[in-house]
Amino acid sequence: MELRCEGGKYLPKPEPRQLVLAYDYSREVSSLEELEALITDPDEMRMQALLIRERILGPSHPDTSYYIRYRGAVYADSGNFERCINLWKYALDMQQGNLEPLSPMTASSFLSFAELYSYVLQDRSKGTLATHLGFSDLIGVLSKGVREVERALVHGKDPVADSAQFTKTLAIILHLVFLLEKVECTPEQEHQKRQTIYRLLKCSPRAKNGFTLLHMAVDKDTTTVGRYPVGKFPSLHVVNLLLECGADPDSRDYDNNTPLHVAARNNCPLIMSALMEAGAHMDATNAFKQTAYELLDEKLLTKSTMQPFNYITLQCLAARALDKHKIPYKGFIPEELEAFIELH
Repeated sequence: MELRCEGGKYLPKPEPRQLVLAYDYSREVSSLEELEALITDPDEMRMQALLIRERILGPSHPDTSYYIRYRGAVYADSGNFERCINLWKYALDMQQGNLEPLSPMTASSFLSFAELYSYVLQDRSKGTLATHLGFSDLIGVLSKGVREVERALVHGKDPVADSAQFTKTLAIILHLVFLLEKVECTPEQEHQKRQTIYRLLKCSPRAKNGFTLLHMAVDKDTTTVGRYPVGKFPSLHVVNLLLECGADPDSRDYDNNTPLHVAARNNCPLIMSALMEAGAHMDATNAFKQTAYELLDEKLLTKSTMQPFNYITLQCLAARALDKHKIPYKGFIPEELEAFIELH
């Protein structure tokens, strides 16, 4: 500041285009008197540090968003979740506007939101927090998560080469969907939620092993996404929501496993029933010629009320007979029927 006032001439700072909510609408100090007054207001002093760092380094520098997120975390630790959320939203917008899609820093921001929202919703249900967390908070971050996937695909990110980044981002998105189911929605908000999920499904994103979102929703490994618990998978609520929004119950991973196979491996007969009700083929085989029913734990089979034969049609039996007896069919039947036979 002394250098700015050197020689009796004041070198003005560039005027900000607009004041920022995340910074509590703070403006950079422009005189020695204003600077000295900050000594009595440590919080405002920290906002000044963020303002100056953003002006000098610019929004594209990773340190800019990092320290905004750090300051938000400090607010969260002190219980001021509203200030934290505002700062994190601002940092996330900055990251999405300047970093490459699926950047680890952006993924870390999404994960922080999921963990914080999970904590707030959990403690709010116990009556220990007064912080209000509503639909708009969750859908806002979820929409940005979908946008991140869209950006990645537009920029030519390869789901195979970048499977780790896709897997983490999609897992976090599913956790946000899980949390969203805990928040009350109006009919209009419910429609908005389904629109957002439909947008994501239209991208047809793939995670590790070629998993679709439905594969991930029925896989217990999706539960572990960070240091702190968020959602628990397999999740029947998330599965039903994905199915309602158009997820393909017979989608295949790279080993030809359907979500039904993954649900069977995770011993979830209830979710398997939901998938079959949605049209999943119980007798569809994977690359190892195994059906989902064959992958279920034998102990669970005895307790389960699931009746797989209720979902097997004459078409399914005919398809399996053709495959079993190696009867040639290619070129003799319509292509869509060939695909149906190959499913079995």
